[in-house]
Amino acid sequence: MSTNSNPNYFRLGVFVLAAIAVLVAIILVFGSGRFFQKSYTVETYLTQSVTGLDVGASVRFRGVKVGQVSMIGLTGDLYEKDRPLIDRQEYVVVRMKIFGDNVDEADINDFINAGLRARVKSMGITGVNYVEFDFISKADLYPKLPFTWTPKYPVVPALPNQADEILDGIQKLLGAFNAMDIDGTQKKFDSLLTNLNVIMAGDGKGNEGLTRSVRDLNVLLERVAKVTDKDELNVLMREVVGTMVALRQTLTSIQGDTSSTFENLKQTSDQLNELTRIASQSPSSLIWSAPPPKIVLPMNGVHEQNPSGAK
Repeated sequence: MSTNSNPNYFRLGVFVLAAIAVLVAIILVFGSGRFFQKSYTVETYLTQSVTGLDVGASVRFRGVKVGQVSMIGLTGDLYEKDRPLIDRQEYVVVRMKIFGDNVDEADINDFINAGLRARVKSMGITGVNYVEFDFISKADLYPKLPFTWTPKYPVVPALPNQADEILDGIQKLLGAFNAMDIDGTQKKFDSLLTNLNVIMAGDGKGNEGLTRSVRDLNVLLERVAKVTDKDELNVLMREVVGTMVALRQTLTSIQGDTSSTFENLKQTSDQLNELTRIASQSPSSLIWSAPPPKIVLPMNGVHEQNPSGAK
């Protein structure tokens, strides 16, 4: 009876092996589809938590999947075993397998110099993280993490996690609020409101306030509106124009009189100058009409007669 059952076990074993082979083929064909594709490995270093990022997570370039995470560890276990614990950097190492043709380290350095950076991102509300590659225009604002060891694979610098940056910003904002003098600020604000009330309503001690000034201004504007409505403003403008014309005529006549007066003053000044000259040369001419005869001293006891015959 056992001899008759052996062919059944054999068939069952062949069926199981065939099913396993088909399952492996399905996984290879319809699974990731990248088992036999060429790839190269890069790594990046992080200082923040990588909770939610697991081995096998996607590596994307601008949203397009280009690889997957192959290993997550610490630099203390990989590169710093020979250093004391207190001197270790203890960065988080994320190694990634990038699908595609092999790229040498010189090409990676060119990409890094062009702004290629890695960043851990979250896929919505699921909490599953992945690694995003992209070229950043302001990558110099985020300095590279220093290290002293020789990395096994090319290192792509990492950017801080956006969620961590948001949390850090919130913490800094809360710290700034805690450091603020809320009581002092409230007192200053109350004083400002008091001063504004005084400006608006007045203090009742001679300061009528802005409200009273606005009412007076409204009354003045109403009066101006009434004047313009009754055409009195046009009459006033005509009177002003007439006054200006009369004033111009008066100034013209005064200008002519002024010119005559200046001419008379000039003649008077010339006559005074002439009188002064004569007075300085012959003072006696101011009294007599002609200068007195010249006095001649006597010679030999005889006086010379003057032209008029006097002795």
